[in-house]
Amino acid sequence: MLGEKTKEVIRKAYKEIGQNLDNFSPRKQQTFLIAEIAKTLGGEYDKLRKHIAIEAGTGTGKSLAYCLGAIPLAMARNKKVIISTATVALQEQLVDKDLPFLQKNSGLDFDYCLVKGRQRYVCAQKLAQVTQGNAGGDDTQVALFQEKPKASDIRMLNTMSEKLSSGKWQGDLDSWPKSVPHHIWQTIQCDRHSCLKHLPEHTHCPFHKAREAMDLADVLVVNHALLLSDLELGGGKILTEPEDTIYVLDEAHHLPQITRDHSSAMATVKGAMDWLSKVSILSDKISKLSKNQRAISPSLKLADYCQEIIADLQKVSSFIEANRSVYFGDEQQYRFENGLIPKNLKNLAEDIAAASKKALAEITKLYNLLMEEVKDGAIQMYQAEGPLSESGFIMQRLENLEKIWAMYAKTDSEKGAPLARWLEQSDGNRDDVMVCASPIDVGFMLEDNLWSKCEGAVLCSATICALNSFDHFRRQVGLGNNDGTQYQRIGSPFDYQNNAVLHIPAMKTEPTNSDAFTDELIKIIPDLLKDNEANLVLFSSYWQMQKVAEALREKSKIEILVQGEDSRQKIIETHKKRCDQDKTSVVFGSQSFSEGLDLPGKYLTNLIITKLPFSVPTSPVDQAQSEYVKLKGGNPFMMLTVPEASKKLIQACGRLLRNEKDTGSVYILDRRLVSKRYGKELLDSLPPFKRDIAY
Repeated sequence: MLGEKTKEVIRKAYKEIGQNLDNFSPRKQQTFLIAEIAKTLGGEYDKLRKHIAIEAGTGTGKSLAYCLGAIPLAMARNKKVIISTATVALQEQLVDKDLPFLQKNSGLDFDYCLVKGRQRYVCAQKLAQVTQGNAGGDDTQVALFQEKPKASDIRMLNTMSEKLSSGKWQGDLDSWPKSVPHHIWQTIQCDRHSCLKHLPEHTHCPFHKAREAMDLADVLVVNHALLLSDLELGGGKILTEPEDTIYVLDEAHHLPQITRDHSSAMATVKGAMDWLSKVSILSDKISKLSKNQRAISPSLKLADYCQEIIADLQKVSSFIEANRSVYFGDEQQYRFENGLIPKNLKNLAEDIAAASKKALAEITKLYNLLMEEVKDGAIQMYQAEGPLSESGFIMQRLENLEKIWAMYAKTDSEKGAPLARWLEQSDGNRDDVMVCASPIDVGFMLEDNLWSKCEGAVLCSATICALNSFDHFRRQVGLGNNDGTQYQRIGSPFDYQNNAVLHIPAMKTEPTNSDAFTDELIKIIPDLLKDNEANLVLFSSYWQMQKVAEALREKSKIEILVQGEDSRQKIIETHKKRCDQDKTSVVFGSQSFSEGLDLPGKYLTNLIITKLPFSVPTSPVDQAQSEYVKLKGGNPFMMLTVPEASKKLIQACGRLLRNEKDTGSVYILDRRLVSKRYGKELLDSLPPFKRDIAY
């Protein structure tokens, strides 16, 4: 239960915020949210399942609400609060604005820090290797880079090394002033296998210095990917133990997709054979370097297992080649129907997964033996650094190889959704094939790894609901209907009726007739654009956006800022500059401009949505999910496509009003909102704008 002392701390903190801010007026929605979050986490609704899912509209102040509802309770119970987001923008807002504000104005005494994944930090040891050549010179550089690095790469690495050693750079990718090419960062990034944290000379590496700050903080800000990485390892390996943690998952509507992406795996066939053929060179190198006779056996076994894998991968390659015309034809991908793969491919998958697991065990033994000898002084560090780093790379690759082939070897349960399994022709090498797999349903994984273990969880977003219901989201993330989880939907304080109008014009064509609809957009959009105001036109089709922009520029001489023709930041800067000069500004954007774009006040007064954001299931995973719904007797369009379109449409409409004084118009140029049965459900799920609908 929520103790009186904790309640008083929360009340006092909220009161102090009001006293420290000019023109502060308590929001009814915000105070309600604080109370509901605190009561849920305090176990007043359910002592075991302390979870709450919240849809809170723009302007409700949900970040302050979940901080005040969770932090005092967590500190009273000696728990950590982990706030996880989907975007860097929200992380920065929390760390640079919201948490400092709360710390300064609430009277709460807490510390916080931003926690990044290990791979966002440079490995000081790897950086030294490629800049100093102290473990084999050019040979080591080639081994790490896979090819001889360019002079420009070395110059950048040397600058990094100098800045790191002088303390002018903290060693994280995000604080480096320039963009770092992926192939460079991949070579010097920290990874858990090749990290030599136990050695005295590596106690001050950037990653572990950051982890020291994490241990002292009461609140950790992370992203969903890092959270999922920790949970995949069992929890408590990167972050705190789930049972000692209250999780706040902001932007929770992204969680199902990110979880699915995180749980997928892929590997090339011939590419894997190539790097596996070089593992024996590494094992021989370690065996010769080691002073311990115990290194001989794992070295020999590692080479044998790698040869077994190569032989089986050769059989896989031959099998795919024999069926290439059936699997691909003119297509880039081939998806196995219902996730079912041929029996001989499944048998090979079982053998490859088993041998990969064994090979991983043997190289881990070699790695550990070498580490022991370095610690004991039997081998000098400069001698071992190269082989240790190379071992780390191989261990990562073997882990991935074991994961993907285990997913192919797995027999799917009749009760749950099958895995999506497919093949892709490699972009870099048409002769090679990528073997891919992904779960369709991730709810059970979140239940097993998170919901059933954690102290409590708050899931929130401005768009969790679809078609005015939590059901679609609940199924996606594995929360039960009657498992004790609380659900709250908090409306925005905005005066939608008086501040904005939703227009649905009498379009002659529907988007299903692509060419005719595009022609009509070219005719109608100029009439809907407003002079000397900020206009945003959102398209669901990139091709259609470009065609309309080209036509309007030619026929109407309209100046348009089109997504893709310049960086997003540059487009927004130019748009705001025009608005500040009271000029007409027109921005054309695709689906990615429908979320996370913040244009308050005069920076957006006229929003035009060309058509409903229905997603065609083109990816193998989406196709597999639709196939599974059909197999179970459901309608994929109504169960998957319409709910997802509802969320996206709400997000798109949410670009218009960003604060209580904003005003403007929304135009949706899709007659299916009034001509189709599902249209009413989509309309009813939108904010309560004043409506102007041409029937």
